[in-house]
Amino acid sequence: MHTTLITGINGFVGHHLAEAMKESGCTVWGIGQDARASDVVAPFVDHYISGDLTNRAIVDSLPLKEIDSIINLAGLANVGASFDNPKLYHKVNVDILKNLGEALLDKNLLDVRILAISTGAVYDPNQPPPFTEDTPLVDKANTSPYVTSKQEMEKLGMKLSKKGVDIVTLRPFNHTGPGQKSGFLLPDLAEQISKAVASNQDTIQVGNLANLRDFTDVRDIARAYRKVALSTSGVTKGKTYNVCSGKPLSGLQILDLLTKHLHADHLAAEVDQSRIRPSDPPVLFGNHQALTDDTAWVPVIPIEQTVKDFIASL
Repeated sequence: MHTTLITGINGFVGHHLAEAMKESGCTVWGIGQDARASDVVAPFVDHYISGDLTNRAIVDSLPLKEIDSIINLAGLANVGASFDNPKLYHKVNVDILKNLGEALLDKNLLDVRILAISTGAVYDPNQPPPFTEDTPLVDKANTSPYVTSKQEMEKLGMKLSKKGVDIVTLRPFNHTGPGQKSGFLLPDLAEQISKAVASNQDTIQVGNLANLRDFTDVRDIARAYRKVALSTSGVTKGKTYNVCSGKPLSGLQILDLLTKHLHADHLAAEVDQSRIRPSDPPVLFGNHQALTDDTAWVPVIPIEQTVKDFIASL
């Protein structure tokens, strides 16, 4: 039986990933900084550890000899907040992978696969989409500390891989779905719509929803991680994969689906110029062919179902 350790398991993706791994017959270990596994995660976790993985001593105390794969979801992902504390983003997004990889090296556990979760935001947005794994990366001077920390994490992963650690890097693009909290497009729009309906308002304030982005259902993301973690052929150490839908989708399309399912078709969206970022490229989306070739993964959940299930989870 495959035993997996999911770091950051109490986060948005952790719940769906724990469920996906459990459905495959895996033994699931989880680790987070909370005292216990969250109520939605707990049914799928066999063992839970509370600890801070930026502390090497905590990492060394983990039962790594019992683990077949580590899926490293532990990280900070709020782009805006990264400008206020870039050192913290480096500490969490880089040092946790460093501690895990070096611990495996020191214990000679080179058969344990680590999934290093990066982001599709590492690509230079001035390149023509769709972005493949070979698309040039954005220059550090033109991006956020969050993206910079992910680029540094990837470089560290390559160094560890050359030393023998089985690291696979995944670059997920935007993902959304049931259980996602505020700070992202789908939950933020849903909250605005609900408040407008409750207060009998006719309009909501939005940013530029005409831009096209790549959205994947979080459950499809979890399936991709599961396939890579469990793969015994095709996927080899040092590989990098995009995880994405491969289809551009506008915020307006998501807004239309939300107003339909929340019975708020009467609402009008007014653009708030203060929310517009002139530097935002009009179209960004990825290509998942490499992952599909090596694992047969394809996204299967349409955005209509994602929105419907998200609303049902509120």
